[in-house]
Amino acid sequence: MLVIVVENVPPRLRGRLAVWLVEVRAGVYVGDLSTRVREMIWGQVAEGIEEGNAVLAWSTNCESGFDFLTLGKNRRMPVELDGLKLVSFYPPEPCEEEGRPPA
Repeated sequence: MLVIVVENVPPRLRGRLAVWLVEVRAGVYVGDLSTRVREMIWGQVAEGIEEGNAVLAWSTNCESGFDFLTLGKNRRMPVELDGLKLVSFYPPEPCEEEGRPPA
C-alpha cells in the first residue's frame, strides 16, 4: 500500500496522480502498486511539483512497517534515529516585516 499527499501542486499533476491512484480526500492519493510503478509515479511528482510539496509513504518490511520520502518546501524534515525514520520540525521562520519570530 502507498499514500501520496500533495499540497499546492498544479492541477495537471493531480490529474496524473488520479490516473494511477484513488484520491480519497483533496490531495490525498492511495493505492497498492509495485515498487517499479511507485518509483515511476514519484518521478512524475518530482518533475511536476513546481512550488508545491509532497510526501510519499509506503508499506515495507522494517521496524516501523513503512517508509516515506518528501519533496518541496515544508516545515517537516525526515530524521533517522536508531534505525527509525522520524519527523522533526524546522524552526519557524521569523516575520519578514519585523525581523522577529511570530507570537
